[in-house]
Amino acid sequence: MGSKDQDLAASSGGGGGFFSSIAAGVRSWGTAVHKSVNGLVGYEGLEVINPDGGTDDAEAEAMKGRWKQEDRDSYWKMMNKYIGSDVTSLVTLPVIIFEPMSMLQKMAELMEYCDLLDKADECEDPHMRMVYASTWALSAYLAYHRTWKPFNPILGETYEMVNHQGITFIAEQVSHHPPMGVAHCENDHFTYDITSKLKTKFLGNSVEVYPVGRTRVTLKKSGVVLELVPPLTKVNNLIFGRTWVDSFGEMVLTNLTTGDKAVLYFQPCGWFGAGRFEVDGYVYTAAEEPKIMMTGKWNKSMSYQPCDQEGDPLPGTELKEVWKAAPAPPNDKYQYTYFAHKINSFDTAPKKLLPSDSRLRPDRYALEKGDMSKSGAHKSRLEEQQRAEKKIRDTKGEQFTPKWFKMTEDISPTPWGDLEVYEYNGRYAEHRAAIDSSSVVAEETDVSSIEFNPWQYGDSPSQ
Repeated sequence: MGSKDQDLAASSGGGGGFFSSIAAGVRSWGTAVHKSVNGLVGYEGLEVINPDGGTDDAEAEAMKGRWKQEDRDSYWKMMNKYIGSDVTSLVTLPVIIFEPMSMLQKMAELMEYCDLLDKADECEDPHMRMVYASTWALSAYLAYHRTWKPFNPILGETYEMVNHQGITFIAEQVSHHPPMGVAHCENDHFTYDITSKLKTKFLGNSVEVYPVGRTRVTLKKSGVVLELVPPLTKVNNLIFGRTWVDSFGEMVLTNLTTGDKAVLYFQPCGWFGAGRFEVDGYVYTAAEEPKIMMTGKWNKSMSYQPCDQEGDPLPGTELKEVWKAAPAPPNDKYQYTYFAHKINSFDTAPKKLLPSDSRLRPDRYALEKGDMSKSGAHKSRLEEQQRAEKKIRDTKGEQFTPKWFKMTEDISPTPWGDLEVYEYNGRYAEHRAAIDSSSVVAEETDVSSIEFNPWQYGDSPSQ
């Protein structure tokens, strides 16, 4: 690595060259305009962050958003006592802030552009392989940009997905406190495994989300294993103002087999919205020499260009696009992509869908149909039944046992804390193979009529 790159790497945690110097400058440049809502009695000192960086009146900006005044006031009274806390599983939240999807389904959205992993597997150039793979990891942030909260999965809830790029995807909620989801995905080119435990910090009118998790991707042709460390995310203006999401910091994808690494810096939203969505960085060799620079916006597209050891573009090369976000439905209520709607539909469900599947949740389905009152009632009933089952389990001295995953003895360190790692036990593949090979022709069943059932005990009381 050249002296210029070494200086930049020291200030940017491994990044180097031209784009890292920009990123380093943005870090000290600031964030979107913060305004104290001093014009509202009882909310002195509460900050509203304008994503556009405008200078309009703070009180007028605070009144924007999805909340009615009375809902805003009551929610603030309920939530302000949790400032500084991890609110992942502390409070029961109103369905007005939810989208009709569970967190397990949102985990599956990472597979929308999994054809990039197919290309990574087929690629002979080890550094272009990292370009494809890191772009795949980045593509999920378009989905994470939505401002609606997914439902917390019920313990034992699952989500299955087929009929997309030849993959088979299974996710399961393996812990309720703290909430933990595990997933396994596979096709002819790769296997994908994740253990995810979100950690949050409530700041009053915003919440920071720390992605405590371990993600491993194995490319089948080359046999290389990739590991991902994502940046953190912050949800701004939860109560006052227009809710918006920003992801910032470094995303690091490491080839554990060769030592190659892709380091992409997500720029924070700056003054007047500058820098929002922008990403730049490099693919490095194991010797920390930059080989390919990458730049783009995580909500639109990414491009790449070969570079020299100083991080500058190689003469005679040009910037080439590697990924572009697919068109989205106009004016969609929940900011869904076409793929998000596909995930929620039964078009991606396999034969004989597990009754524990997220699509079958009555609260999710009622919200999808626009009935918030019924959705809230179903949500409360499911939460009560989950508590009742925990009491039965405690009385019997038993622990919840996942069906499709098992806890390992591995403890994975992350930037935000250690993580207990679960691994796929292989039984789901056997389960699906048995169904597919069955000689018994089952009658067609309306899958939407299947009763949601993630419960470990059949005698758990329900409301």
